[in-house]
Amino acid sequence: MPVFTPIAHAEFVGAVRALADAIMADPRRPDVLVGIGRGGLAPAVYLSHATGLPMLSVDYSSAVEDFAEGALVRLAERTQAGERLLFVDDINDSGRTIGRIRAALADAGAPQGAVRFATLIDNVRSAERVDHAARTIDRDVTKDWFVFPWEAVAPQASIAEDAAEVPDRIA
Repeated sequence: MPVFTPIAHAEFVGAVRALADAIMADPRRPDVLVGIGRGGLAPAVYLSHATGLPMLSVDYSSAVEDFAEGALVRLAERTQAGERLLFVDDINDSGRTIGRIRAALADAGAPQGAVRFATLIDNVRSAERVDHAARTIDRDVTKDWFVFPWEAVAPQASIAEDAAEVPDRIA
């Protein structure tokens, strides 16, 4: 049985503030934030307000062409015009989402260095690295399933189903 660890709203806001400070202090500050749907949308909205940076979104979890792959092609075009993008997600756990997005953007011609990533939680065991993280965990040690404020309204069974999709992370 997984350990469900709720992230309190105040903790989430503190993480956003820490990320905002790091992003604004970075000399490679992005021009645009890109929320990765579904889990990165709320953090990206908060970060947009905290930094004053504009925000776009890509609904990568939907696998709907116009909101996923098509949007990534359009975002790659923006980087070719000189924009720097910072993709935002809730957690970098396995690295699968970040890896797929990086590959899709590179295939669409995004120049190296124009695309970066920020997450609330970063797993040091992930196959991908992020540029900014509010918190770092080691999945070899921390097996908790984190429940972010926007997920807390879901039925417990739904949260358990999400956790069960990748049992090796929490076992």
